[in-house]
Amino acid sequence: MKFISLLLVLCLTHEGPRKKIVTFSSETNLREWRIVNDGVMGGVSSSTIRLSPEGHGVFSGQVSLAYNGGFASVQWDTTQSLTSDQTHVVLRVKGDGKRYEFRLKSTRNQPESYVQPFLTNGQWQEIRLPLNDFYPQFRGRMLAMPNFNFDRIAQISFLIANKQEEDFTLLIDWIALE
Repeated sequence: MKFISLLLVLCLTHEGPRKKIVTFSSETNLREWRIVNDGVMGGVSSSTIRLSPEGHGVFSGQVSLAYNGGFASVQWDTTQSLTSDQTHVVLRVKGDGKRYEFRLKSTRNQPESYVQPFLTNGQWQEIRLPLNDFYPQFRGRMLAMPNFNFDRIAQISFLIANKQEEDFTLLIDWIALE
């Protein structure tokens, strides 16, 4: 009976094979990452992406509400085909207790992003985000369209927009598909 219980636990907790699409290291080319803050709308929030001494990505800055601002983001263009068995994005991050969004686009020129918020706790976390739970959003407004249902990812991004002025720091180890 113990064997069957153990087998059942293993089956219920099994995570599929991971395909890492981003792994930060001292070799990471940060020029492939693009900062997009609320300055595109007149705001004055600021952010950067850099490497920590340990080789982790560090997305940090200050969100300002001045001049109708209120967000900071970092984007990375990619070409990732999705298979039917890849149902989650997994993030290994260490945040500052703040809420962030992870965002996807299936094409680079797609106006809407597909969004899923996550909360950090000050420790290293592996956060599993189901692909079919990413909802469409444009300029902070949820759209009446189906959730993410594409066979590829062309852009990923992290965004912070908590409707308050705040400093933030998010360390990124890796991003994977599972």
